[in-house]
Amino acid sequence: MRVRKKPWAEQELQNNPLVIQNAAEKKGKWAAYFGNENPIYVEIGCGKGGFLTKNAEAFPEVNFIGIERQQTVLAVAARRAEELPNLAFVWDNAKNLSELFEVGEFRRLYLNFSDPWPKKRTYKRRLTYREFLQEYRHIMGDGAEVFFKTDNRGLFEFSLNEFCADDWKLSNISLDLHHSDFVGNIMTEYEEKFSADGAPIYRLEARYGKRIESDTL
Repeated sequence: MRVRKKPWAEQELQNNPLVIQNAAEKKGKWAAYFGNENPIYVEIGCGKGGFLTKNAEAFPEVNFIGIERQQTVLAVAARRAEELPNLAFVWDNAKNLSELFEVGEFRRLYLNFSDPWPKKRTYKRRLTYREFLQEYRHIMGDGAEVFFKTDNRGLFEFSLNEFCADDWKLSNISLDLHHSDFVGNIMTEYEEKFSADGAPIYRLEARYGKRIESDTL
């Protein structure tokens, strides 16, 4: 979705303490940045930041980093978010994960309502395309986790096939999350809108290597 540029966005990203400047310089040093050895969870395409902020508030024992490629969207997220010690935002692209993190530096990735890239010729841009999945598990290392939500059935079906083809183990698969018995769901802004319109929400958890048990959703 195209977002109208805000004249204050650039300055917001430069001045807001939640936005990391020169994030690549933090590679291998994120624990030092947060001042603890707590696990790090990352959201690609964090949008306006509601999902990540709610998680950071609910789980202070986890550090959360939101990555967003659209300048104005990230500026809105940073402006809205509370200044929490376990929350940070990065203006960057999903393709640059290996430039931001050492192998094993974070262990869970959230993909919430990613662009479905519906045309056949653009399927390789989908964030659940197998080459992306291979990159995720390489960066996260053994025990990698991807938690995925979407309102797009076609993207969900595509993603199921891609995860299985790359040997990820799937669990908590839901074809209608809000009418399931799943407990503890934290909604994104898109999710609130889509569910209010009656659209089913699809969700899965994917793990590679040893299973990591966690209550964080």
